[in-house]
Formats: sequence, structure tokens, C-alpha cells
Amino acid sequence: MTDATTPAALTERKVPLRDRLPIVSHLRRSVGLQRTMLVIGLVITIVFVLVAVLAPVLAPYGFAQQEANGVKFGTQQAPSAMNLLGTTVGGYDVLSRVIWGAQTALLVILCAIVFSIFLGIFLGLVSGYFGGWIDRILVVLADAIYAFPSLLLAIVMSIAITRGQSTLWGGILATAISITVVFVPQYFRVIRAEVVRVKAEPFVESARVIGVPTARILLRHVLRNSTRSLPVVVTLNASEALLTLAGLGFLGFGIEATAAAEWGYDLNRAVSDVTSGIWWTAIPPGVAIVLAVLGITLVGESLNDLSDPRLRTRRRAGRAPAPVTAVDPAPAPTSATAAPAGPPASTSSEGSPS
Repeated sequence: MTDATTPAALTERKVPLRDRLPIVSHLRRSVGLQRTMLVIGLVITIVFVLVAVLAPVLAPYGFAQQEANGVKFGTQQAPSAMNLLGTTVGGYDVLSRVIWGAQTALLVILCAIVFSIFLGIFLGLVSGYFGGWIDRILVVLADAIYAFPSLLLAIVMSIAITRGQSTLWGGILATAISITVVFVPQYFRVIRAEVVRVKAEPFVESARVIGVPTARILLRHVLRNSTRSLPVVVTLNASEALLTLAGLGFLGFGIEATAAAEWGYDLNRAVSDVTSGIWWTAIPPGVAIVLAVLGITLVGESLNDLSDPRLRTRRRAGRAPAPVTAVDPAPAPTSATAAPAGPPASTSSEGSPS
């Protein structure tokens, strides 16, 4: 009867899907300050995504709109009922451009991450599984790419792709491609290290011996067991992609104001306003950049800590209850070597203690 009930018991203990999702599983394991950081990061990130998705509904005006009901907004106007956060030096509504800028930032992050993941996973699989001269060449190329500054590479790619006339999708693709070139070595290293470990497992060797096609082994056996660290890398790189986009816009290589709203471009235009006491053109886009990067970074760092077994063990040991030192007195030892209770031992006839 025990043998018959064993498979059913094992089936009932199967972990539900919601507990195996990356963010949900990490949230359930987190405690204390770690959970607080993760929750704050998730809240900020979710708000950022919702603002980006609902930008057409939330923004009072278009990102390049300069008038409403036949009335011009004016330039550098203070916050008012018509313009809640004032207007820029170009006569655009600050609040509308901040909201539309979230949409531009989200599109750049998604494009850069998607391009980097697909290319990095493919190269990591090929390099780690086949090895040999292919592995050596790809490793050398990945190391060489680290020598290029990411922002400088983004500037060069932006000029080469847009040719000085940056549109919405032209600027997004230029930034995404430049970030992809920088991020691919990171995904390549992560996947390659996992593939080298997984391909030596017995189930991979068994699949190879029975004649399973190589493509099936790579996709069904190796890849599925080599992507544990990807959620952590994705969240950590998303904030860097946002900062790269803002840096391009601040240096004048971003997206034109009439093509899309971009926080870095608005900061560049607001630099001269700060010296004149006009704060409302610089603070909103600057705060938006800080909050978006902070939220994504908190999520990424929390996932990184919770995915590290050493950090999890250290935290568990730190919050474990202290060992109890006061215990009930144990009974007197009964071994043959213990001294008998009673009066002091007498001296034997030879003068030695008994």
C-alpha cells in the first residue's frame, strides 16, 4: 500500500507554477528589509510601466503640442491650471512630455533587452556546447567589446543609423542596437557558463548516446536548464539602458523633440533655465529618470541577492534564534570513569588514590 501511495504523494508536493515564476518566487522567499526593497522596487517599476502604456490617456496634451483651444502655451511659463508643471523653452507642456517620455524609455528598454537576449543566448549556447575554436574566438570577441565605452559606442551607432536626423523609431533602434552590442557579452558569459555546466550532466549525456538530435538537446535539455540567472541580468541591464538613452539625449544625440518625448533631451534644454531660476523644466524629467532607474535597480539587486545561496544562508543564519544556553541540569554521569558520589576516596595500601 505504501508503494501505491508514493507517486500520489510526490504529485501532490509539486510546486505550483505561481511559486516558480522569477519575481513571485523571490518575493515569497524575501523577508525583512530585503522584502521591503523588493516591494518598493516593484511598485516604482509597475507605476513606470503603467504610465508608459497609458501615456495617451494620462497625458493632458501631445508631446509636441504647443497650444490648446487656440491658445498658445508660451515658453517657460510657470505651473498653472492649463500647464500643471509649466512649459519648456520650446513651448511644450512639461507634464505631457514627462509622461510621453516614459513610453519612449520603455520602448528602448524592451528593444535593447530583446535583441541582447536572443543574440547572447544563441552565441552562449553555441560556444558553451561545442567549444573548440568557436568558443575561443567568441570569448576573445566578448572580452574585446568590454574595451569600448558604452556611451561612446552608442553615440557612434546613433550617428551611423540616424545620420543626424533622429526620428522616433530611428532613435529607439539606434539606442537599442548600441546597447545590444554592449549587453551581448554579458548574456553570452552567463549562458556559456551555465551550458558548460549543464552539458556534463548525465541526462545530457544519455540524450546524446541514444541519438537525440543536437538541436533538440540544445533547446529541450541544455537551454531550459541554463537560464536561471537571466531575470537578474535583465533587470540590472534595464536601468543601464535607460541611463544610456538619457545620456544620448543630454548630449544632443537622442530623439528630436518633434519626433518623441525624451527625458535626456528635455534635461539638455533645461540646463540654461536653472541658472535663471526656472526650476520646473529640469526637475520633473530629472526626477523621472531617478525614480525609474531606482525602481529597476532595487528589483535587480534584490533578485541578485535572493538568487545567491550564500547570501540567503547568511541572512537565515542572522535571523535564526540564538541557541539556548540555560538548560535543565542533566543527571549525574553513570559511566565507569565517573567518580562515585559520597565521601572523598580513600587511599589504597600502596599510597595511590583509589
